[in-house]
Amino acid sequence: MTLRLATWNINSVRLRIDNVRRLIAESAPDVLCLQETKTPDALFPSEAFDLLGYRHRLVHGMKGYNGVAILSRVPFATPETRSWCARADCRHAIAVLPGGIELHNIYVPAGGDVADPEANPKFAHKLQFLDEVTAWFDAERRDGRPMIAVGDLNIAPLEADVWSHKQLLSVVSHTPVEVERLGRLQRAGGFVDAVRHFVPAPERLYTWWSYRARDWAASNRGRRLDHVWVTPGLVGELSQARVFRDSRSWERASDHVAVMIAIGS
Repeated sequence: MTLRLATWNINSVRLRIDNVRRLIAESAPDVLCLQETKTPDALFPSEAFDLLGYRHRLVHGMKGYNGVAILSRVPFATPETRSWCARADCRHAIAVLPGGIELHNIYVPAGGDVADPEANPKFAHKLQFLDEVTAWFDAERRDGRPMIAVGDLNIAPLEADVWSHKQLLSVVSHTPVEVERLGRLQRAGGFVDAVRHFVPAPERLYTWWSYRARDWAASNRGRRLDHVWVTPGLVGELSQARVFRDSRSWERASDHVAVMIAIGS
């Protein structure tokens, strides 16, 4: 089996559908996972994806924010969604790909600006979300099935995943409590970091650059918030990983860039 799978926080699929078309034209993923689609399912641009050949879809969205989608050129089975923290906020979609690989497309809450769950309900929500997903993987996915987990996980775990480890230690997305939580989630699913398999630390690698930067490329103050994890049985099948850094310069760009892996030759 060969499979090319990409993940991208698109920051509004309708606003940036031309960028999606460009990514597909340049990289031809078999499966594309999007986060922050920011549209209710009835308004999702399904016809555009039909024309692009992605006729197998799991769309899970809402008006204005959040939303995840799995878009595929190959059939998938048992599509489902899960809700966490007693909220129906469209953050987790699941499908079984050819070969029996269970795919999880996850959008972890950003967590606001203050890294204190007592003072910041958004940060408390982020930690609770991670705890609940971790407990679920630990209880429900310890059977050795092949899995891939992708998405905007909104945490940059390694020192080489941020432009300044020292300056960002107290900044939401790189705090020790978040890094510890993300590590627990990764271990609960038995996942291996597929991108770092090809680009090991200490090489720096980012997937997000703030809109606030006047010249994002010159300042290069990035963070690696977007991840692809695979279970150990798939590691030997990995043949490529790519971060589409140049897409951050495309017209009407998302502040995230796409990440892609290939399984098989």
